[in-house]
Amino acid sequence: MQIKEKTIATLKQFDIGEKFSYLPMLPKASVLIPLFVRGGELYTLMTLRSKELRTSAGEVCFPGGKRDPDDRDDVDTALREAKEEIGLLPDEVQVVCTLFPIINKRGLLVTPVVGFIDEMFSPTPNPAEVSAVFTVPLDFFTSDKDHYAAHGAAGMMGPLHAFHFVDPESGSQYHIWGLTAILAILVAVLALRKKTEFDVGFDSENPLSFFQQILHERLSKL
Repeated sequence: MQIKEKTIATLKQFDIGEKFSYLPMLPKASVLIPLFVRGGELYTLMTLRSKELRTSAGEVCFPGGKRDPDDRDDVDTALREAKEEIGLLPDEVQVVCTLFPIINKRGLLVTPVVGFIDEMFSPTPNPAEVSAVFTVPLDFFTSDKDHYAAHGAAGMMGPLHAFHFVDPESGSQYHIWGLTAILAILVAVLALRKKTEFDVGFDSENPLSFFQQILHERLSKL
């Protein structure tokens, strides 16, 4: 079985379906975690937010944003935002699954949507929202080499994970941390079926229970 087909079959096992339909109506957002295969390895595509934005300016993120009234669901939000931010058309994404929602620091219920894109996709960043687009090998997020964590930090996900990534193509350096880092770790662990070299804070064999607990703890404080 090819790496793409194998990864799709693996990730589909973690699709949340209607498991979180009982949650109260919170302001919603979605992010798209685009995967592709290059040279037999899995990669993901990430963005650097414009410094002109009002929230999370200059931070590394996955394409995404708040739900619009016209969006049909979480997937629709993620695909619309990816088109607006980097020119990725919805029909260029093979949606695989939606993963566990997380309440971010602003009280938004963020749902990660995982999908495959063509390795030849050439982004056209919207400069009002995105200042750079870069790719990272997925197994980078399982290695301890460029990872560090603030244990006991007052973060929403237990340890506050962060990575220092140097793009080999441009030489640019990126600080990947917080919610974006935990989502990258989660997808890497699930897709690669590989444990991290550092304490990630959740059971890589059964991450659902951890994320449910975190979600309920956050809800109780709202």
